[in-house]
Amino acid sequence: MNTLFSVNILLSLLLGALLLWSGWRLMRRENPPRWLFNLLIGAALLRLAAAVFWALALPAWGYGNPAELAGYVMGDAYERDAAAWELASSDQPLSNAFRAYQAVDQYGGLLYLSAAVYRYLGGAAHQPLMMAALAAAFSALSVIFAWGFTRCLWGDSAARTAAWIVAIYPEAVLLGSSQMREAFTMTLAAAAFYALAWAWRRHSVKGGLLTLAVLLLSVPLSPTFAMLLAVVLALLSLALVAPRGWRSLALLGGLGFVAIAGLVFFSLQIGLGVAGGPLGALVHWVERTRVWQEILTRQASGWMAKVFANTPLALHGWIVVGYGVLQPFLPAALIASGNLLWRGIAIWRSLGWIALLPLLLYAPLRAARRPRDRVALLGSLACWGVILVGVLRAGGDQWDNPRYRVAFIALQAALVGWAWTQQRRAPDASLRRVLISAALVLAWFVPWYLRRYTPLDWAVVDVFKTLGLGFASAVLYWIWDWARLTGVD
Repeated sequence: MNTLFSVNILLSLLLGALLLWSGWRLMRRENPPRWLFNLLIGAALLRLAAAVFWALALPAWGYGNPAELAGYVMGDAYERDAAAWELASSDQPLSNAFRAYQAVDQYGGLLYLSAAVYRYLGGAAHQPLMMAALAAAFSALSVIFAWGFTRCLWGDSAARTAAWIVAIYPEAVLLGSSQMREAFTMTLAAAAFYALAWAWRRHSVKGGLLTLAVLLLSVPLSPTFAMLLAVVLALLSLALVAPRGWRSLALLGGLGFVAIAGLVFFSLQIGLGVAGGPLGALVHWVERTRVWQEILTRQASGWMAKVFANTPLALHGWIVVGYGVLQPFLPAALIASGNLLWRGIAIWRSLGWIALLPLLLYAPLRAARRPRDRVALLGSLACWGVILVGVLRAGGDQWDNPRYRVAFIALQAALVGWAWTQQRRAPDASLRRVLISAALVLAWFVPWYLRRYTPLDWAVVDVFKTLGLGFASAVLYWIWDWARLTGVD
């Protein structure tokens, strides 16, 4: 195993510290509070500590596959990082990352960055913690950009909540401590959201140009992410700048152009000969991807194969959507057998998602009640669009699906911060009902999973009956709570 400390890793840590300092300097125009600086440093140290933990714990307590023995929590990171070291230590130009290594990085941007770090800062041996340290610092910057974005839109209280969520959200920490592109895309997305909000608040063309610059930086990492980010930014712009002057409308037009250009580019990538132009190509890709994810879900899960066998074909797509949105699923993580270390990681990740999900469901319900909350409403629609795109691309996969959506953790955290702040200012029974209903649905799955992994004899075997019991319990609770509050006898 490579040493955990060397001059080269120290150089990487210094570069990470420079990134943190530069990000903080950029945010000083907002007069950020002292606690935010402490949270920024804490988030970076948390991610760095996690990276060191993976490097030490996985070889000793993992399953023993090559990626774990090398200290990588993600197999994709292991393969891409090994290729980056191979490129860095060769006499090939770094630009080969974009054409000779598609098997490990289909876009090439992260491989190029990793190879550059290893070539110009690395030593004679491959030291993966160099990239992990850089990823930890860069991903931590998402904390201050999420704070700035949320504060511009919804004030200090919501911004504080959003910053804390981004800092400690398990999936963000996991990917922020790994050599994965999401460690970089989550910060780029947060920076783009902040730049957009800054442009809107100050009527600044410079802020709009910064937003477009972030989009361009995202393209080498993932054109698909860049296109999706452009669409989300266009939706947010529509809510923000419609009543504003020509500069704001120019910003909206610019982002709309980028979104349309991204859609055309994406369509060209997925099917040049499809009838109906770019929109037809997109529809064709969605349908083809949906069918493929159904096949993968059926192959990956025996009980999902049984579910598909006993349900109409027309429902399979909806089943995959529901299954994917719930991943990682807390009852399964709590009860399923397996390696102790990986069970702990699964429970940690599941707790994070189940804490966010009810509030993400509640946010559009609250926003839809008042026209002036159009930013929260369109933001919620964009957020759920991202979640569904993640499901479309990865189905019920417990790793790819969550990592696709965590790239937009800043938007999710901002909406949760807004919803929680609104609830504190004007309590709404609907949030309590959403939370308790979610708990009731989950509770019915506990004995169902116990039956699968323990000798418990549980009468309800069918997953749809289990789900039906959960929904019935939730509906009965809503009726009871409504009757209690309205005084109905």
